Amino acid sequence: SNYVCVGLKAAFEIAGKEVPPLKYTINSQVPFARGLGSSSAAIVGGIIAGLVLAGHKLPCWGSEALLQIASKIEGHPDNVAPAIYGGIQLGIDNGERNALGPNISRKDAAFNIGRVAYLVNGLNHGNLDCLKHGCEDALHQPQRGAAIYRYLYPMISAAEAAGANACYLSGAGPTVMALTSGSSGDIFTQHEKELNHVEVAKAMKRSARESGIEGRVVVTNIASEGAKVIRVEPPFSSEENGEIIYKDGKV
Repeated sequence: SNYVCVGLKAAFEIAGKEVPPLKYTINSQVPFARGLGSSSAAIVGGIIAGLVLAGHKLPCWGSEALLQIASKIEGHPDNVAPAIYGGIQLGIDNGERNALGPNISRKDAAFNIGRVAYLVNGLNHGNLDCLKHGCEDALHQPQRGAAIYRYLYPMISAAEAAGANACYLSGAGPTVMALTSGSSGDIFTQHEKELNHVEVAKAMKRSARESGIEGRVVVTNIASEGAKVIRVEPPFSSEENGEIIYKDGKV
């Protein structure tokens, strides 16, 4: 993705250095243009790679410098925040969304504010029963469902009927995402007979097919860990006499 190059260039600009000739090898498992944050993952990966190659460090606490840089490139923090920190993140988006109208009614605004509070409270306390109502929306799903994704609400109904804790449009779509936990909570501690993600996936696929959509099912887990550097070759720093010496000579 060229967003890796964009992120890397931004890192070198912050470091005050020119980008050297580089060869990029990118292995991305995030489907493109599916509302799953592939551009954000590429941006964050590019920035971190650029910072490492440039030997430049950002403040770790308080200013959230990496988040600010990535959000400026992406235009909103929705996906760059979880790409950086992992887990489930809450971001404030001041940007415009093309599929949405310019005005929001007080009723719809109150509905969504209440659902966000419900969702955050449920996640904070591990109350999975809150997820279904916490993922309900009045600001973008109805508009996108009516204008673009006619299969959305039938798939949501099918997923919930099959036992999903929640189902919603992922980002701006077209992906429809369901959250499942089975009958006993944590997927890692359940017996196979208690898991329901296969039934939910089959129900969603049947519903999509009934709407004339042949989709692809991907079953995954929420990543608790965000972006990290796995390996640097050659290392951009070395230890000499107990000090860390960066390639640009700064300690």
